[in-house]
Parts: sequence; structure tokens; C-alpha cells
Amino acid sequence: MKYYYTYIVECSDGSFYTGMTNDLERRINEHNAGNKPDSYTYDKRPVVLKWFEICTNPNEAIQIEKQVKGWSRRKKIALIEENWDKLVEYSKNYTQFGNNIDKSNGSSTGSD
Repeated sequence: MKYYYTYIVECSDGSFYTGMTNDLERRINEHNAGNKPDSYTYDKRPVVLKWFEICTNPNEAIQIEKQVKGWSRRKKIALIEENWDKLVEYSKNYTQFGNNIDKSNGSSTGSD
């Protein structure tokens, strides 16, 4: 049976990159080798694998990749940390939970 992986790596600058592959070890090695100067991770090496999901259907892996790419940083961190309560909270209405702004004084109480 063939497997497909959706994954998140943390780059040396602290940013996240989300991707999909059929060979996770090879793909992480490719990110760290820096063979493609125009890639997002090229000047952010080394990268460290933080999370992955295994699928048997490539379309499912692509769908998960697209979904996770659209998430906020804090939602990705909740996924990586397996903090399911926070993941659910951050999945709620963005205008209510998404930007961490205290409406009474406009100050930020955190960041994505």
C-alpha cells in the first residue's frame, strides 16, 4: 500500500511550511539540502519536522495540506502540540477569536 503524508516543518526563522509528499524522509532531506533556490525553505534552513498525517489517498493528503495552509499560526501550533481544546477554540468564528484584540482598548493580547 502506498502512503502519502501531509506535514508541517518549522524553519530556522520560526515560520512554518506545510507540504505533502509520498516519501516524508526524502522530502525533509530535500528541504534541508536546499536544491531549489526559489523554494520557500531555501533560505530558512535547517527545517525540523513538527507534525505529519499519513493518508492512503493522495487527494485526501492534498485536501489536508490545503486546509492546514489556511490556518493561523496559533492553530498550527495547537495541532503540533495536540492541544485539541485550543484547536477547537481557534476553529470558531475568526471575528470572535481570530485576532486576539481586546475590543475595549484595541490592544493586542497575543499574536498568531
